[in-house]
Amino acid sequence: MSDNNTGVDLEKLQKILGVEFKDTILLLTAITHRSYLNEHREATWDHNERLEFLGDAVLELVVTDYLFAKYPDKPEGELTAVRAALVNTVSLAGASEDMGVNDYLLMSKGEAKDVGRARQYILANVFEACIGAIYLDQGYEAAQAFIANRLFQKTDEIVKKRLWQDAKSRFQELAQEHESITPNYKTISQDGPDHDRVFTVGVFLKDNLVAEGKGRSKQEAEQQAAEQAIKAKGWQMD
Repeated sequence: MSDNNTGVDLEKLQKILGVEFKDTILLLTAITHRSYLNEHREATWDHNERLEFLGDAVLELVVTDYLFAKYPDKPEGELTAVRAALVNTVSLAGASEDMGVNDYLLMSKGEAKDVGRARQYILANVFEACIGAIYLDQGYEAAQAFIANRLFQKTDEIVKKRLWQDAKSRFQELAQEHESITPNYKTISQDGPDHDRVFTVGVFLKDNLVAEGKGRSKQEAEQQAAEQAIKAKGWQMD
């Protein structure tokens, strides 16, 4: 059963989310990208940006409360980093994808063609908008339960594998732990015109090249090199 001539089965989507909405227009709004309304002037509901704003705040409070209770001995700085890893774009987009929300998004034909990082950003925003919609429709405890069911299970892995650190920090810590060496990075090549430069960076332990990474900036290439180095060394399960 679709609603408002969108072709979206909101009844099925509610089952996926595990929430039965009193006001399904809130749910319809949560999955509507701004671009959809530009192509569908007949739509009588809003896009999801206000719900996303609200959901972001609810998400931060719920996750902060959870981490504060779960890790009573961790300092504020580390809790902040773990929270950031748990609610970053990749994590939230992954939660949306795991639910199959991708199939229910309302957006323009142009936006619908976006893949990769652009689609991840949209999926992450929809996850937050759904939290905002649930909070308005069902209250804080329902929003809290939704977040707990979709995100909290990732926490142990983030802490165990130190995913709350960026890749360079993780690799440096692991290299010092395993081999008592501080990694160093060297630019191997720069390709392409100035406006579209691609850097290749190698990460070394002493004089031994461990891995390479590519990126639009040296910093991005270094992060990728560090990520690859952790895998090459087999340290990702530490």
